[in-house]
Amino acid sequence: MLGFSRWQLFKGLAAAVGIVSIVSLALVYFVPATPSKVIMATAPKGSMAEYYGRQYRETFARSNVELELRETAGAAENLELLLDPKSGVEIAYMLGGVSDRKQAPGVLSLGTVYNTPVWLFYSSSEPIDHLSQLTGKRITAGPVGSAIRPLAEKVLGKAGVNSENATLLPFGGSAAVEALNNGKADAVWILGPPDAPSVHSLLQNPNARIMNFPAAETLTIIFPELVRLVLPQGVVDFKRNIPPHDVPLIGVTGKVLVRSDLHPEIVPLMLQAMVEAHGARAIFQRSGEFPNGTDTEYPVAPAATDFYKNGPSLMQRHVPLWLSVHVQRALAVLVTALAIGYPLFRLMPVAYTWINRRRLFYWYAQLKALEASFDTDPTDKHLSRKQAEIERIEDAVSHIQFPLTFSDQVYNLRSHIDIVRHKIASHLKAPGADSG
Repeated sequence: MLGFSRWQLFKGLAAAVGIVSIVSLALVYFVPATPSKVIMATAPKGSMAEYYGRQYRETFARSNVELELRETAGAAENLELLLDPKSGVEIAYMLGGVSDRKQAPGVLSLGTVYNTPVWLFYSSSEPIDHLSQLTGKRITAGPVGSAIRPLAEKVLGKAGVNSENATLLPFGGSAAVEALNNGKADAVWILGPPDAPSVHSLLQNPNARIMNFPAAETLTIIFPELVRLVLPQGVVDFKRNIPPHDVPLIGVTGKVLVRSDLHPEIVPLMLQAMVEAHGARAIFQRSGEFPNGTDTEYPVAPAATDFYKNGPSLMQRHVPLWLSVHVQRALAVLVTALAIGYPLFRLMPVAYTWINRRRLFYWYAQLKALEASFDTDPTDKHLSRKQAEIERIEDAVSHIQFPLTFSDQVYNLRSHIDIVRHKIASHLKAPGADSG
């Protein structure tokens, strides 16, 4: 009806298929499908990181995403795995003071999740209230490569205690507790919450004493990655009044780090898992204090900053994760269609008019060339050819379908065709005209 040829329709269909293909490829690139499995590096089995990792895994499972927990030696190994793209690890636990943005480019923070106290238990009958008193002692400082080891060396070193004047034993966890109980160690430097098995056993041990950190505030000034914590009186065992008084401690912040190329849909899922696991009241935190977007060592992911400021997005609250990618792609198509379609809709009448006028102009040009041939051939040769050409032009124009709005222009073209035909006919009737 519109008068388009099959070739024109084919070209339009090919262009439409090409556009759809390009849009589809762009959507796959810019809105990739949510992965079915993500790997997270935690810590040794039985650690607090592993405990919370299992809680995260339950949250992920509700969204049909498998969270694989990879057991590691601790934060130092976690960072190595996170920086190695071949490891497959995209999420990892980290402790403050292990590294920072300069040493770990391409790593983003999702915020801090808890404060972990650093404990110093000793078996001496004489009270120890300053780290310098550990000179000459046998201290379990964690295995080499663990996060607790460099922290112990750094803090103890500030008090003048090092491997030259003290013995730093490579024990951690239950091995450190056993060394203290067997008299193979004089002090235990250990990291973990009060209910961690190793810490809990030492808190309940009448032969193990907790060192107060009266200079805890000073240490947080010297080492900004440290925080001052207080173990309240009787919080371990209220009936037995353990501890018998408030105990000032130092601690480090636990945080969750991710690779910068982590799928964007996994970030809010991980943040939601962190809220569920860490939002409640605990000994060293108020309700709702964690997780939070405060991290002085690593840049916080923009999505995490927005999450802490505004909460989950409307889509995250009401659309299942498996469906969200399809919704985003549909929205992207809609926005793209509106962005492209609206200007095209405005230009379509103009383009449509131009296409039809162009078709008319083509035959006007053919007619003008035929008429001009009379000036270039004043001897009226080949009149029969010209007559055949005018018939061909008229026949072609009569078979082309034009909209009603162009009827006047079509009739005007046909009038001009008649004028040229009459001109040819008058030349044919003239005496001496050549019909050849």
